[in-house]
Amino acid sequence: MSDFKLYFNEGWAHIISTDALDHQLFIIAMAALFLWKDWRKVLILVTAFTIGHSLTLALSVYDVIRFDTGWVEFLIPCTIVLTALNNLRYLDAVKIESRNIRFNYIMALLFGLIHGMGFANSIRQMLASDQTISIPLLSFNLGLEAGQVVLILVILLAAQLIVEQMRLPRKIWIILLSAIPFILSLKMALERIP
Repeated sequence: MSDFKLYFNEGWAHIISTDALDHQLFIIAMAALFLWKDWRKVLILVTAFTIGHSLTLALSVYDVIRFDTGWVEFLIPCTIVLTALNNLRYLDAVKIESRNIRFNYIMALLFGLIHGMGFANSIRQMLASDQTISIPLLSFNLGLEAGQVVLILVILLAAQLIVEQMRLPRKIWIILLSAIPFILSLKMALERIP
């Protein structure tokens, strides 16, 4: 049980800690399009990201794949920049409700693969050589998912208050929640060019 708690806490911190700005920015950019009523769609989106993240972690821990850390650290903010730019396609609320939004699920899965590369080396070092990865990987991903869900719920509650109650135009909300991650992530990407 102590392994479960250790890795769950690592997954939680991977999203919630102050060192997790890149993941937080990605979640903000992903959630920018949605309102409280869309919570199911957002949870599916976040789960797609976690699946991609988990797959890369598992393949890396089993040493099936390895990545150059410099490129991974560069690509992570690039995924946030692309997500924020993609949001601009949906400034018309009708488009958000359409099937076009399914593309975002594919993006979340693919970008989850890239984000998983960023933590792969750390988790590989944490595991003892004789330790199986099933419990650590499961508990890490449950912690990751729990942290993402909490962050998503905060964003959706803010959207409910600001867009639905205070009547800020949804277009402005999407621009704000896309611009902040875009600017910060572009700065990160430029600083991390390999």
